[in-house]
Amino acid sequence: MERKYRQRGYMDRDKEEKQKRPPKPQGPREFRSKPMPGFREAFRCAMCGSTVALEVQLESQCPKCKADLHSCKQCAFFDTAARFECTQPIPERIPRKSTRNQCRFFEAKKSVERETSSATSRPKDARQAFNDLFKK
Repeated sequence: MERKYRQRGYMDRDKEEKQKRPPKPQGPREFRSKPMPGFREAFRCAMCGSTVALEVQLESQCPKCKADLHSCKQCAFFDTAARFECTQPIPERIPRKSTRNQCRFFEAKKSVERETSSATSRPKDARQAFNDLFKK
């Protein structure tokens, strides 16, 4: 297609810039995958939110808040909208949901979380973190 105006200087600069650009490389691009964080299975206390070991015994307690871990609130089948607040067919309602019970359907409520940082890069204490921030 030709230019509408044939005067000298009209759109000459754009034409020169297009000619000076290097041609785009033809062929497949190199694909580099980005390092994605991993996933892990975690069990958190329903009262304080701290991470607890995945295996829960009858006498287990949260190391941070000392709440009972073998209770309805910590169970995977706990649902406030279900009958007796449990999705399993239990014979009678358990009145206190946060205290220890001997329910045979108990299963620890596990969640899948994204691993956002590596354990080796975490500082052990606040002093080490401060020193790492301002090291010489």
